[in-house]
Amino acid sequence: MREITAMHRPNSPASNPFTDADARRSTLALADRLRRLSDTERDMVRLVADPGFGRWMEQIRNVGGCAHPIYLAGHTTVTDAVTGQVLRHFDTATEPGGRLAVRCRNRRETRCLPCSYLHAGDTFQLVRSGLSGGKGTPQHVREHPRLFVTLTAPSFGSVHHLTEGGRQCRPRREERTCEHGRPIGCRLVHTEGDPLLGQPLCPACYDYTGHVLWHAHAGLLWNRFCNRVRRALATSVGITQSKLHAHARLSFAKVAEYQQRAAVHVHAVIRLDGATGPDDPPPGWASPVVLETAVRDAAATVAVPVPYSAAFGEEVVRWGTELDVHSIRSFEGDSPVTDDRVAAYIAKYVGKSVSEAGGSDRPITSAAEIPYAAVNDHLRSLMAACWNLGGLPEMEHLRLRQWTHALGYRGHVLTKSRLYSTTYGILRAARVDHVRQADPLNAVDDDQTAVTASEWRYVGSGHSPAEAEVAAGVACDLADARRLYKEAKEDERWAGTADREGEL
Repeated sequence: MREITAMHRPNSPASNPFTDADARRSTLALADRLRRLSDTERDMVRLVADPGFGRWMEQIRNVGGCAHPIYLAGHTTVTDAVTGQVLRHFDTATEPGGRLAVRCRNRRETRCLPCSYLHAGDTFQLVRSGLSGGKGTPQHVREHPRLFVTLTAPSFGSVHHLTEGGRQCRPRREERTCEHGRPIGCRLVHTEGDPLLGQPLCPACYDYTGHVLWHAHAGLLWNRFCNRVRRALATSVGITQSKLHAHARLSFAKVAEYQQRAAVHVHAVIRLDGATGPDDPPPGWASPVVLETAVRDAAATVAVPVPYSAAFGEEVVRWGTELDVHSIRSFEGDSPVTDDRVAAYIAKYVGKSVSEAGGSDRPITSAAEIPYAAVNDHLRSLMAACWNLGGLPEMEHLRLRQWTHALGYRGHVLTKSRLYSTTYGILRAARVDHVRQADPLNAVDDDQTAVTASEWRYVGSGHSPAEAEVAAGVACDLADARRLYKEAKEDERWAGTADREGEL
């Protein structure tokens, strides 16, 4: 913000070195300078001059510098149920603007980095507790068969891809072209940030309809995949699938990620428990090898037929041929597939969205918006295919137009089976309790005789230009503090290791 200075006239006329003309010129110069300020700078002057600025800053720090906070108005009163005495009372009437800021809780990094960071931390704890125990999950789950699986979408047409070691993208001995006159090969060496990455070599050859339909049925494909794994497990030990639940239970947590070609693939943790879940040890025949065999069989055979349409005929949705399966280890070592690393890997992708592939996080409300969307031509073609398919009566149940911005994929970014581990709700409630217990004023809430009465209403959201700048600064400061704390802990760990080696 530009510095603004004003000259004040002394009370005594005899001590005033300026004439009235000088004062007028100074006032006019100051007014002119204020007019030349940007909207953000004028808003900053208003914000800082507000008497409630200090308390507003405290609110923004409490929500971690949230980029799009929700503002609520209301009150909370805690009373003793026996005596009727008011133990604690809070009312937003005394807050700046008569409102209180709370987090938006948006998981997307592109929308709110502070809340995305918090959501990723919750995801890490959720996934890790299902691998190592804790948060209500027994410790012995680390001894159960556990796999880290990556399932991909099939090919819908050749696209430009990243290469290593100076290799060409798609080299061909002969310079041949497709039926549309475009080369079927590419001799370029693509690097990170190349706008061609993920783009089809020939858009006219690319199966945009198949791409959208695969997204629309990806959730059903995953459900059938899990059922096929159970069937394969039952077959491998000589029992029927209907009796498998009496011997073993399949638990999972999965996250969806958009590749550069804007096709979703799935990272999943799959665990085999006993009949009642994580509390029950798996049967003697259960092993990572048996589970991996069942996963590979299911990935290769499961399919979902798409209802027939005169617009595209018959389609069948399957997984792609690229499949990664790794057994998860509980100890740290050279293996990259350990409990903590897998949990961190999945948590990293929770904050991602279609915007990572160059798409949009905002819904498309009409076909007229698609040509002007701030995305590349490949994504515009996918959006157009999604919108057109959504207009077919036989595709109405897929709600493709509602999910055009997500290219037809309407599943949640992270899903898990019921008994895999804890839930987001439990983790957030534990964090709230931890914060409350750290404040002595909130100790009365733990009294069994205390009764809480609250009334809240939504009154607004978001920041003004200056508020957004200040909130971004708060978020940056908190991120720097976390980084410095992490570096300090790593230095302490390194120093402790060096001391132990010196003693030896």
